[in-house]
Amino acid sequence: MTRMGALVLPRGLPPPMESLALITSDWWDDINESTRWQDAIFFSLCGAYALVAAVALIQLVRIELRVPEYGWTTQKVFHLMNFVVNGVRALVFAFHKQVFVLHPKVLTLVLLDLPGLLFFSTYTLLVLFWAEIYHQARSLPSDKLKIFYLSINGAMYFIQVCIWIYLWIDDNSVVEFIGKIFIGVISIIAALGFLLYGGRLFSMLRRFPIESKGRRKKLHEVGSVTAICFTCFIIRCTVVLLSAFDSDASLDVLDHPILNLLYYMLVEIMPSALVLYILRKLPPKRISAQHHPIQ
Repeated sequence: MTRMGALVLPRGLPPPMESLALITSDWWDDINESTRWQDAIFFSLCGAYALVAAVALIQLVRIELRVPEYGWTTQKVFHLMNFVVNGVRALVFAFHKQVFVLHPKVLTLVLLDLPGLLFFSTYTLLVLFWAEIYHQARSLPSDKLKIFYLSINGAMYFIQVCIWIYLWIDDNSVVEFIGKIFIGVISIIAALGFLLYGGRLFSMLRRFPIESKGRRKKLHEVGSVTAICFTCFIIRCTVVLLSAFDSDASLDVLDHPILNLLYYMLVEIMPSALVLYILRKLPPKRISAQHHPIQ
């Protein structure tokens, strides 16, 4: 495995600069290659994911206690999926020593990529929710939006499973490269979805004639969630595509703990925590137009 962050020192560097570069390189490599640091970082990720999963589960229980009679609303499904995604990630990092050395390697890819696909499904559910609100407010047909959401997600899982099956049969570096490009593409799709419908809903709310505290809160909610989710999916796309072309940026190996820490904090843990905080408000005891049961 290529040592991550190894520095090629240009000739002729002044002694102080050369020493600083060597110290930086040694610091980075020492942490990446230290079993103690690997354990500390991966167990920290496990704890952070477990905490977010617990918050999502508590919020789901609170919503169920508030409106038990209305079945599985979009809000309940969103929190349940958040619990599942973060719970699976916590288990993966709790058993990181076994996960990163699984053979064949495709098993490691499945355990690392599947929660990312579930994360896509979880947060594009918000895009579906906003799209339904926007279409209904504009008196546009909205009956096909859910079918479109399910079709996109179904196609995504089908293609990804085909890639995994091929890698199981033949551990081909070209197919693994295609798999990473595919993850980057669906991340771009998610980012564009938030930009399109989050932006449309935000603009519509800004033009709404009645000035009220509820309108301002909803405007802040939509704007904040759109910015957070768009940013996290753009970062995911950038890092995944970078790792496809540069093995030193790979997230699928045990000796890149710092990169894993930065990546998962920025694209999943912090966005999930912030969105759960922003959407912490419980629904009213009577059903409202903004909580649609999942059919």
